Amino acid sequence: MAANATDSRLRKPPGPRDFLGLRTIDAMKRNPLELMLDLHKTHGEIVHHTLLNAPVYFFTHPDHVGHILQDNHRNYQRGRDYRRLRRLLGNGLVTNDGDSWLKQRRLMQPAFHRRRIAGFGETMVQETQKMLAQWEAPASSGKPLDVSSEMMRVTLNIVGRVMFGAAVQDDAARLEPLVTMAQREVRNRLYALVDVPEWIPLPGNRRSKNARETIDEVVTRIIAARRQSDASQEDDLLAMLLEARDPETGEPMDDDQLRDEVRTIFLAGHETTANALTWTWYLLAQNPAAAEKLRAELDWVLDGRLPTVADVPQLPYTKMVVEESMRLLPPVWSLSREAIADDEIGGYRIPAGGSVVMSQYLTHRHPDFWDEPESFIPERFSPEQAKARHRFAYFPFGGGPRLCIGNNFAMLEAQLLLAAFAQRYELDLVPEHPVELEPLITLRPKHGVMMTLRPRA
Repeated sequence: MAANATDSRLRKPPGPRDFLGLRTIDAMKRNPLELMLDLHKTHGEIVHHTLLNAPVYFFTHPDHVGHILQDNHRNYQRGRDYRRLRRLLGNGLVTNDGDSWLKQRRLMQPAFHRRRIAGFGETMVQETQKMLAQWEAPASSGKPLDVSSEMMRVTLNIVGRVMFGAAVQDDAARLEPLVTMAQREVRNRLYALVDVPEWIPLPGNRRSKNARETIDEVVTRIIAARRQSDASQEDDLLAMLLEARDPETGEPMDDDQLRDEVRTIFLAGHETTANALTWTWYLLAQNPAAAEKLRAELDWVLDGRLPTVADVPQLPYTKMVVEESMRLLPPVWSLSREAIADDEIGGYRIPAGGSVVMSQYLTHRHPDFWDEPESFIPERFSPEQAKARHRFAYFPFGGGPRLCIGNNFAMLEAQLLLAAFAQRYELDLVPEHPVELEPLITLRPKHGVMMTLRPRA
């Protein structure tokens, strides 16, 4: 319900007493996830706090999430966080807003149709097969692998081939640490008291600039090479984006927008799936009964062969495992918006300009909507249970009109890769290696996830 003139008398949500939000900013720099957990535990489902006199509202109830993302979505735009994120991703779909976003979404939607995504399944399996061959040596020697790095590598190669029609192994080694570093610099900017202009030659600015320039060099080089060739002969995402035309004007994307969209897909399109798979291996290693049930399904359906897109509907438990993993450890762990006009949520006034924050990590654990919320129970995603659940109790890909355009791609990729790897190997955690959550833009393992491989008989 939109606020009116009398709504100024509505209560302000509870929250910490913190002058200018200085203690809150310090806590966010240390660990924003722990801060959100503490605010929720101390103050409830709607929390108000201040960052340098700017109001911030934190929501965890699915009703409130649905109001912001779906019911009154036109009143909530990308805010301060996304403006700073543009320094990494440019003005692609993740950071774009308003009429410009809507135009781009309509322009790109055909490239992400389910039938087109299914056509990329063979590429996903081919890259997985290459990594399976590379795993034979460490599996034989018992040498541990950082599964986080391995999943980043295979998903980067997949998105490289799907996007550009060619493997990007030569660039992967350079790009992976740059993406991690750039994420950390962006997070530092998100929680900085002052947004220091990029032209000031501070160490963080130089690191961010160098990372972005290297990423842009790779993307621009590939786009330029494709423009000199016959894009109509290719069947990858880049060809689709080059051929896309605005339905009203008939105009293609300009070079800057094309670069930003490619950069967004290239970076966000591999890392979120890699994190989802990494956390899936971690959770399966801690839940052997679920791992055994997964392997039993794979043995029954695949009988030792690699999976195909046609197999995916016959692997319901595999999908449930991925979904439950993204419930407990969602790759995108929070979303934010900025109110355009005054609003009312849960009996509280949300003023124009106020920032609203939603956390998948917390809402996915809401005890009113999840039995045993801290337990790993894939069966909770059976069709019957999922149908009965609040639609915004689970939103790993966001929701409403801005639902992630790549959600079908990510789910297909995660299911195919999990099926291919899990039927060949059992993965065990290295006992002494620490696994710590690092909530950057995405939820990563700070020190990686070291595991040993055991070939299945």
